[in-house]
Amino acid sequence: MARKPDVTTKFGEKREAIVHAASVLINDAGVRATTLTKVARAIGLNATSVTYYFPRKDELIVTVYEETISLLQEMAREALSELTVEARIARFVGLHVTFRTRIRKGEKGLIAALSEIRSLDQEHQDALLVGYRGVVDTVRAFFGEPANKTERARNSVRAHVLIEAMLWWPVWSLRYSQLDFPRVEKKIVDILCYGIPVTPGDWGPVALPAGEWRSDREGAPRQNDEFLRAATLLINDRGYRGASINRIAESLNVTKGSFYHHHDAKDDLVMDCFQRSYNRLSRVQMAGLEVEGSYWIKLSSVLHELVEIQFFDAMPLLRTTALQALDSARKTDVVMRSNRLARRFAGFLIDGFADGSVRPVDPLVASQLVMSTLNGAYEARRWAARFDDRAAAIQTYLSVFFEGMAGRSD
Repeated sequence: MARKPDVTTKFGEKREAIVHAASVLINDAGVRATTLTKVARAIGLNATSVTYYFPRKDELIVTVYEETISLLQEMAREALSELTVEARIARFVGLHVTFRTRIRKGEKGLIAALSEIRSLDQEHQDALLVGYRGVVDTVRAFFGEPANKTERARNSVRAHVLIEAMLWWPVWSLRYSQLDFPRVEKKIVDILCYGIPVTPGDWGPVALPAGEWRSDREGAPRQNDEFLRAATLLINDRGYRGASINRIAESLNVTKGSFYHHHDAKDDLVMDCFQRSYNRLSRVQMAGLEVEGSYWIKLSSVLHELVEIQFFDAMPLLRTTALQALDSARKTDVVMRSNRLARRFAGFLIDGFADGSVRPVDPLVASQLVMSTLNGAYEARRWAARFDDRAAAIQTYLSVFFEGMAGRSD
């Protein structure tokens, strides 16, 4: 084994530059497209120089994830030092916004998207997930020691939603000037702490009529629908790289030839998954507009239906897990469609201001928090499965919106 050099300042700076460059590439193009050669090129080195620090690509990827989780934990612990729930949430959000502001100004440092951890080998995956669960535990402590199982479940949801919101923030923050960050930060904290409806705790979703957004459990599915379902589940569980064509075909007990009969390439299948998911989400939104009652009732009904799909449907909605791996044109299309759906949620909120059911939150910020919460609902599937009552699982998960995380005195 080659002798490792002493950790000098120069060595540390070069290593940090490599990790940073890899983080950027992972966020931009996914793990598969992040190669040692591309990392080297990004910082003006040759590939041999990079292998001096990281002999194998997987070592570099694991280091990026380790440092990201370490940074998240550092932010969580700093926020936990505050004395109240509201102050802890505000500090946690503020640290993320400040970090993103520094990056906008050209400083190094990046939080890498963690969505492809499950595509790594089991040993590295397990260690990283233990680290991430440590972050969740620290954030859950923001809300105090739970008195019972119900309170613990609610605190777990709050931690999950808060972390998901901060991991989604770098994507939609690109639409804002850094000069607007302080205002956006306050709006994020306000919504997360105190919820959306005028009346705290207002929750009365109406059941939507059965629609084609639900999986058809009676009729025999077409093979292409089965490919979409299998790919969606694998991408949600393992990320883009982990959802190989072989795994998709094996899960359906068909050949790779069957896959290529329906799709020219894997990216085409991923785009079909995104389109199917966004079409389903859109149909639920439109069905919600037909519900009788206030716009908060309409929005509550839509959110209830979408979380039920994420928790219990045989084919959940596709997470943004695959977004980084798409080429720039496809990625732009996906983000644009996501933003259109978010704007429709903003429309529900604006109409809720008019009918008096929604308090005056920032509708654009709130709509993005809704999108991140729906996106993260799939990760809470196992959590939801512990409930005897499905409606109780959905209500607890969405309590972050109708109750808020810090409660209100009015």
